[in-house]
Amino acid sequence: MKLTVFGATGGVGREVVRQALDAGHEVTAVVRDPARLDVPAHERLEVAVVRDLTDEEALLPVLSGRSAVISALGSASNKQARLSPVTGPALRAIVSAMDRAGVSRLAAVSAAPVGPDVESDGFIARRVFLPLLRLALRDLYADLAVMEATIRASGTQWTVIRPPRLLDKPRSGTYRRVIGANVPDGRTISRADVADALLTSLTDPATAGRAVGVAA
Repeated sequence: MKLTVFGATGGVGREVVRQALDAGHEVTAVVRDPARLDVPAHERLEVAVVRDLTDEEALLPVLSGRSAVISALGSASNKQARLSPVTGPALRAIVSAMDRAGVSRLAAVSAAPVGPDVESDGFIARRVFLPLLRLALRDLYADLAVMEATIRASGTQWTVIRPPRLLDKPRSGTYRRVIGANVPDGRTISRADVADALLTSLTDPATAGRAVGVAA
């Protein structure tokens, strides 16, 4: 496939680029600062600099002729999400530009707390831990919620991946996945496994139009 990857300089995004290249895909990595893309040069890798991800006209050249889009965008902190939301505004422009470019398949990373609670997780997790987490990171999760709503309202064949806390560990390939819900007792997952889930979803029709919980 010919893939466009947004958020390619982040922890998940870099893993998406590496794994996509290893799998034989052609990758356009969209970045604001090419120096931050910690991925070796490759004959199937194109690095495209787009400074403003809300500029549809700037997005069209990196989307035209592509098979699918992966968004690994996300705010670096709750403060950043409060002062200058990244994900929601960017996805509004991306899905509109995808429609204009004739690209229909989209996979995007969100976060488990944006989804519904899992009843089996117990009282403490549902009534204490998660409410505190959602309060502490309310602006970050609000930005992701806007992103999800934008994607659901779009004409894309979308999949949203919702991981819990991210770790810098190698890809295991043995993570758990639940279509339409969060993973019971899902606490952590590696960024590499989230990248795997994003890429795998592109060719799995069962995930189209669904949010997918993943966890170790």
